[in-house]
Amino acid sequence: MVDRKVGFVGVGNMGLPMAFRLLDRGYSLTVFSRRIERVQPLIARGARAASSPADVASEVPIVLVSLPTPDVVREVALGPHGIIEGSAIRIFVDLSTTGPVVTQRVSNGLGEKRIAFFDAPVSGGVLGAERGTLTVMVSGPVKEFEQVQPILEAIGKKVYYIGEKPGLAQTMKLINNLLSATAMVASSEAFVLGAKAGLDPEVMLRVINSSSGRNSATEDKFPRAILPRTFDSGFKTDLMYKDLKLCLEEAETLKVPMWVGNAVRQLCAYAISQGGGPRDFSTIIQYIEAWAGVEVKKR
Repeated sequence: MVDRKVGFVGVGNMGLPMAFRLLDRGYSLTVFSRRIERVQPLIARGARAASSPADVASEVPIVLVSLPTPDVVREVALGPHGIIEGSAIRIFVDLSTTGPVVTQRVSNGLGEKRIAFFDAPVSGGVLGAERGTLTVMVSGPVKEFEQVQPILEAIGKKVYYIGEKPGLAQTMKLINNLLSATAMVASSEAFVLGAKAGLDPEVMLRVINSSSGRNSATEDKFPRAILPRTFDSGFKTDLMYKDLKLCLEEAETLKVPMWVGNAVRQLCAYAISQGGGPRDFSTIIQYIEAWAGVEVKKR
């Protein structure tokens, strides 16, 4: 039987809409955020505000977290007043993109207190979180998976069980984001070339999306965020850089060469050096446009 009492730590751009979806499904929610104003909309809907992650974990048996960096995940899970100090928690679910190294450390630490650990990174951005259409990748103990599956199905349209080993889902997510970032960068170069040569970007999109060059950037981000020049695909450049860095660190550990991945990371690092870290990742095309002296936009 699925427990209807759930905790949620970290209600930022991704966490807040996911928490709302749990409330919509009838879950009793205990929440914590260092920024109290972030939890106010949830409190107005009936959620209880906790004073710390440990407080959350002393109220409910299942706690989900959605946090920005691996260091924050480790601190929230294992640090002072962290999840590990809770008296009620039995299952910890990390929805963040944490990477397999920190995931293993957190899993080992919580395992000492017999707290089952699931890494469950999501893909689909803020829009997917709001609509409940996220893809969720999950790894963790199979015997407890049936307890978390309905919860994850409340926030995501597709839930994939990757395996029991902690970190497998993290590696899957990093591979996905490597491909997503590469598609954006390669497509940006291609469209800047086309625009400089005199091609109509909208015609390019129609041709490419009915041909073998189509990808997630051309099918979604270019028509929605780049050609209209809104640059609101829903994912910040510094977060993409973090994911690329984690992916390439795992590749180095496994002795897998990443020629293309390193080039994509370097362009992302350049954007951050120019102050573009907080900006949407779709703005990466603007650096290529500036070098070429042309803009890719609707005519």
